[in-house]
Amino acid sequence: MSRPNYLFTSESVSEGHPDKVCDRISDTVVDAFLSEMPEARVACETLATTNRVVIAGEVRGPETITGDYLAHLTRLAIRDIGYEQDGFHWKNAEIAVHLHAQSADIAQGVDAAGNKDEGAGDQGIMFGYACRETPDLMPAPIYYAHKILKVLADVRKSGREPALGPDAKSQVTVAYENGRPVRATQIVLSTQHLDENLSSADVRAIVEPYIVAALPEGWTGKETKWHVNPTGKFVIGGPDGDCGLTGRKIIVDTYGGAAPHGGGAFSGKDPTKVDRSAAYAARYLAKNVVAADLADRCTIQLAYAIGVAEPLAVYVDLHGTGKVEEAKIEKAAREVMNLTPRGIREHLGLNRPIYARTAAYGHFGRQPEADGGFSWEKIDLVHALRDAVA
Repeated sequence: MSRPNYLFTSESVSEGHPDKVCDRISDTVVDAFLSEMPEARVACETLATTNRVVIAGEVRGPETITGDYLAHLTRLAIRDIGYEQDGFHWKNAEIAVHLHAQSADIAQGVDAAGNKDEGAGDQGIMFGYACRETPDLMPAPIYYAHKILKVLADVRKSGREPALGPDAKSQVTVAYENGRPVRATQIVLSTQHLDENLSSADVRAIVEPYIVAALPEGWTGKETKWHVNPTGKFVIGGPDGDCGLTGRKIIVDTYGGAAPHGGGAFSGKDPTKVDRSAAYAARYLAKNVVAADLADRCTIQLAYAIGVAEPLAVYVDLHGTGKVEEAKIEKAAREVMNLTPRGIREHLGLNRPIYARTAAYGHFGRQPEADGGFSWEKIDLVHALRDAVA
């Protein structure tokens, strides 16, 4: 049995955080290739520092996607995030693109050939998780840490709060009683501000109403401890203040530490890479298990070997909340969904340019979109799972 009463903390970072700038650029590259060729292969890493962006990796796709075009898309992404500062400006940043052809040794193991189906792009383990703590079946600490930053980004971009800058981090400590999240005990927010004369108290006066509104009613009060810009001035932000790299915020991207992570990053990878697609599939299955009322909490692990199509293993943990045995869910998962790389991509419609939007505020706990974005958040397997375990 898990502890009934405890504190748990998760953090999030905004789209203007240096690492998230890099995630956004890498996923913009993925979208560019998939827009022209749905079967394109992309493994793209980005580094960003003071007025410099370096894009590197391996691709297989149309020659119409040139380095100049990707540099143009990169500038548009930086502009959308909001960077027009001396140390990092969408117009002036030097952008170098170093993408080369995918390794033939990797391609021969991954591509379909003859009677061999497409294999996994790499070995590895992927986890999915769902629980009843929020409407979108996510752990409460990471869900609300994301929500705080998304609300602040929206009011910044709308012009309602022009003093706020793009770079920000949030952290929420949630008190659990009888296993349920009931209030925030500590709230941390560090946000870039464009007026260097603002004090921490000034910044708190700006952001506190939005943070309170982002949390459930009654979650803050006199006992809540606030830490807003605790170091003081935060004017120099983004890649000008700290070098960014793709794939350094994998816990922010998933469950905020409330569930295991297989270790692989998502951004910059096309959906043949199971680091990404199988993690989406595992979340999809776990969410549907909880939505089907088969458990209140569900962790699913998938394991793959490079060049091998079928998962090596499917593991389910219902954390003592299950209405059926875990072994039945493990069997049902294989029955209701083809868990080969090709099967996952086709089931979830992943060969589409839907990835730049995933680069900030979490890959999970989002709403499915009409064009196929966040398709792994749908709960359309409920009846199939119930029938499979009956």
